[in-house]
Amino acid sequence: MKFPGRRKIKHYFPVNTNNRFDMESSVFGQTNTYACGIDQNLVDITARVDLSVLNDFGLDKGASQWIDDDTANRLYEFLTDNELIEDQFAGGTIGNTLHNYSVLADDRSVQFGVMSTNIHVGDYAYRYLCNTSSKVDLTYLQPVNGAIGRCFALITDDGERTFGISPGLMNQLSPEFINEEIIAESSALVLCAYTLANPELPIYHAMIHAAELARKHDVPVILTLGTRGLVKAIKEPLLSFMNDYVNVAAMNEEEAEALTGESDPVQASEQMLQYVDMVLLTAGAEGLYLSGYTEKSLARETDNPIRSGAISDFNRFEFSRPLFQKDCEEPMKVYSHISPYMGGPKNIKNTNGAGDGALAALIHDMAANHYHRLVLPTSSKHNKQWITYSSFAQVCKYANRVSFEVLAQSSPRLSRALPEREMSLEDSYWDQ
Repeated sequence: MKFPGRRKIKHYFPVNTNNRFDMESSVFGQTNTYACGIDQNLVDITARVDLSVLNDFGLDKGASQWIDDDTANRLYEFLTDNELIEDQFAGGTIGNTLHNYSVLADDRSVQFGVMSTNIHVGDYAYRYLCNTSSKVDLTYLQPVNGAIGRCFALITDDGERTFGISPGLMNQLSPEFINEEIIAESSALVLCAYTLANPELPIYHAMIHAAELARKHDVPVILTLGTRGLVKAIKEPLLSFMNDYVNVAAMNEEEAEALTGESDPVQASEQMLQYVDMVLLTAGAEGLYLSGYTEKSLARETDNPIRSGAISDFNRFEFSRPLFQKDCEEPMKVYSHISPYMGGPKNIKNTNGAGDGALAALIHDMAANHYHRLVLPTSSKHNKQWITYSSFAQVCKYANRVSFEVLAQSSPRLSRALPEREMSLEDSYWDQ
């Protein structure tokens, strides 16, 4: 477990004469800290084709549409035989998030889902494994006799993209393949609202089972919201699930508006805090917001310029650390905001995955806090059951920087950790 930048062990976390650990015990490096999550495993397949191909396979140009397994198999075989495939890349919002977490933390994460039993070198399932960090533990995937999800992006000569989506067997994850011990010992369980869409699918019941296990073992549950259309379609069951199980909700401004009716990010965040303990809201060119609760008596004022909007001086206490509302004697809502890092990349070809990158940074900070609490439980950093190691403001900085990196490389999955020392981390960085 590490934070970005190459640092000596003694400087990972602030220590003093009253809470120094026994160097002889060599505790650091032996504690098993990880995050886990459930995903609908799928592969994005990009190919350049003639208009005749769309007609032959019954696809509407420029549209996003579902295709059955037989059509998907025939299309994949055609594209392969004619060497039209440009790229096959692992997708899935939770898969992206866990991959990015493992790249940032240089540490283990565990992914639940399905994977084809028969994998051939070069095929879509093989590409999924190749595009996933070796730090992501895939040994708990459920084997299935068939294809995982496939999303075909077919590009015609005019540059327009036509999408054909085949779910395959990605929704067949059984609750029996959710390992209780893995969830019980994890620092967070990461889920996506997509798996709540259809209660008749096995993966829906696997997700509910995992959430119940996390609640049983006091493991924080993190939920990403998917798309605006999905949120509208399942709004009531989604709010009910969040109220029952979720601690941290991650979304963009469109999803937040669909769920709360509020177009202003701060007001939407305030509404969401009725259901969860923390809200990560990405708002495109406006930047990102992080909201939550802290203990009023322990709140710390910011040194940054005070900002006002729908809520006056909303970022005044952004140097505070987040707490679960239930752990506050006198809970106080805290809001933090940051504009895009360096104004955002000069050229943005694809915004896919920026929110997943920001969430991976937040999970990394949560896992680092869990790790530090395990190895140094007497530290003054743990006088309360804090959710993160860093303040609202510092988590915003980290999430913002990771989001920038995802946008700059035009890929939802980081290919490397952040450049060494680029964030100018000094010892006080993680104290704030």
